[in-house]
Amino acid sequence: MQQMSSPADPESLGFGATALSCVFAGLAGVVVGVITTFTHEQLAPWGLVAGLAIVAALVGGFRLVFDSRVVGAAAALGVIGASFVLTLPGAGGAALALRSALDWAWLAGPAILSAIVVASPRRRSRGPLPSAE
Repeated sequence: MQQMSSPADPESLGFGATALSCVFAGLAGVVVGVITTFTHEQLAPWGLVAGLAIVAALVGGFRLVFDSRVVGAAAALGVIGASFVLTLPGAGGAALALRSALDWAWLAGPAILSAIVVASPRRRSRGPLPSAE
């Protein structure tokens, strides 16, 4: 009788699947980063709190769904990169001018939260349920 092999390591999705997942996660991170960067000051301080919760949910969601730190980190880089790019001066000035503690909190908050979420331990998988015989 042939014995079934153990499932593959969930961290290894395969190169193609990991690359495609990272691209998708990065793009989603950029969209969330741009939207939350513009809206974090709207209802201070609740806009900041909501934005940080959205970032944590995005990064944590990708981390849990794909069971991969790499994909979660790609989403985090998208958010952090979008926030950083919006602080650079442009023709009409920077979209995120670092003029208040709220702005500085927004610039550092997603990076800190993302590092915590990505570095968190892998969730434990439960064994099969006992049969009701």
